Amino acid sequence: MREQGLVRKWLLFGLIALVGALGWLYAARYELAGWAFLPSGEVRAAEYRVCVEHGVAMTAPDGVVLRADIHRPCALKQAPTILVRIPFSRSLKNELGAGALAHFWAARGYNAVIQGTRGRYKSGGTYYPLRHERQDGIATLEWLARQPWFDGRIGTWGASAYGYTQWAVSDRHDLGLRALNIQIASSHFGAMFHQGGVFALESALYWALYSRGPVDIVPTIEMIERGVNGWPLIEADDRGAENVPFFDDWLTHAAHEDYWRQIDGNDRASKLAAPVLLMAGWLDPFLPTQLHDFVTIRRAAAPHVAAGSRLIIGPWTHADTIRFPDGTIPGDYRAATVAPSIPWFDHHLLGRPLAASLVAPVQIYVMGENVWRAEQEWPPARAKPTALYLAGPGVGGPDAKAGRLTLEQSNRSEPPVTYNYDPNDPVPTRGGAMLGWRSGIRMQNDVEARPDVLLFTGEPLTADLEVTGPVSAVLHVGTTARNTDFTVKLVDVHPDGKAYNVTDGILRRSYPVGAATEITIELAPTSMLFRSGHRLRVEISSSNFPRFDRNPNTGGDIARETTPIAATQTLFLGSDTPSRLILPIVPR
Repeated sequence: MREQGLVRKWLLFGLIALVGALGWLYAARYELAGWAFLPSGEVRAAEYRVCVEHGVAMTAPDGVVLRADIHRPCALKQAPTILVRIPFSRSLKNELGAGALAHFWAARGYNAVIQGTRGRYKSGGTYYPLRHERQDGIATLEWLARQPWFDGRIGTWGASAYGYTQWAVSDRHDLGLRALNIQIASSHFGAMFHQGGVFALESALYWALYSRGPVDIVPTIEMIERGVNGWPLIEADDRGAENVPFFDDWLTHAAHEDYWRQIDGNDRASKLAAPVLLMAGWLDPFLPTQLHDFVTIRRAAAPHVAAGSRLIIGPWTHADTIRFPDGTIPGDYRAATVAPSIPWFDHHLLGRPLAASLVAPVQIYVMGENVWRAEQEWPPARAKPTALYLAGPGVGGPDAKAGRLTLEQSNRSEPPVTYNYDPNDPVPTRGGAMLGWRSGIRMQNDVEARPDVLLFTGEPLTADLEVTGPVSAVLHVGTTARNTDFTVKLVDVHPDGKAYNVTDGILRRSYPVGAATEITIELAPTSMLFRSGHRLRVEISSSNFPRFDRNPNTGGDIARETTPIAATQTLFLGSDTPSRLILPIVPR
């Protein structure tokens, strides 16, 4: 009996210890999650114990209840506030991640407010991406101003869709906005979805299938493949899973239409109320429009906003780190993009001196060399626009696959090069800047073997060559189609012959049948050091699918077309029609 009593006691002690351990784990869950994925040594140490309120309600003007989790430094009656409006559904992962981030800031002297956007996280209402963020965001700023712990200073933080929540209220200097930290998002979502007039199909479909219901669900590759492969385009969401009304709206409204003006506002970058730290990725789909925002801010925003804003461009895709061809991954995206928030908000919300890491207006990661570098402007003023001409294979050249890329403009006429573009057999996407798993740097050799991909390759470099800045191509083209696409891709060819994408672009427009037309295709800006012994290559084609939707060549309603036709595409070369790539070469 005595032994049984001892066993019961030990079992009781064990149970009490287990309950205590579980309680401690629950109480420390945000700290433990932060330890797992947030920076530590790169930022100043935590100073405060954190108090938390969950599900704090705020009523929007139309009666919808929005809820927030509020993390505050317990010892401070008032403090500056960092606002994050999160557009994800509630899950253990999202709650732990958001809570860890809020705890990270609160322990360093900030009120951190994590509010669900309409229909997401813990908030009421119906979710429709981007539509309600201005009215709800302004109401939230006004609500914050009435809180007893609010000291009049607000900073905002977030990436992608919750980067947009910042742009939506970015002009409201009257409501205490002192600093923004916007990552992988621009003030022009319409232009991101319609690059060169072409629909960013995989990015849009991935987002739509991910967020189509009350709970976010990561779509499978099979769902994406099922959705993109078929006609008409407007039923891609239906084929993938179900009809998603906002996908149809994104597809059927061009970037210049009222639908997108209601979302993107009117030139928000020039009306910015406070300095912004923009964080962009070289292989993120928002990069071109985000860099346009920065240029606009520096040129047209209020002087203190222009001078105080900063730009960081890292080795990132959309919320992830690029994997380079040799298998290396340069750091962790999450830690790298959270760490600057402390010195940024310390300066603008607490009045501390600007950290040395943020003194330079621009910081870029130079791929190929794989180093960070400070710059004084974007694009670098010392970069020299340099034309590389597309030329035929020369005397005795076997075929169009032997096209040359040369600094010397041809002084003679050359025969044009043609290929067949069949919308039912498009060039498959291999990497690039988009949402989903297929983004990033990928080998190009299989697509380069296709007959509908023209190649123009330079000689092996005798010295390193740096390309940093905007990239474009001026092509002279013709087509048998009424409306069609042309694509350009810049490729790094390694000494072993393996080819990897660097940047690309696409253009959709109508053409006079049979005539040569000069067009300019904007490729995404880049910073790449092409190493000695490597070769530069340009790929020309008419599709990059499913990153972009296919042009059916008919000139009709692309969203609803069901009977695409093939087209013969012509690229003109030579002295009278000098097709060329324009690269920003940085002297070394």
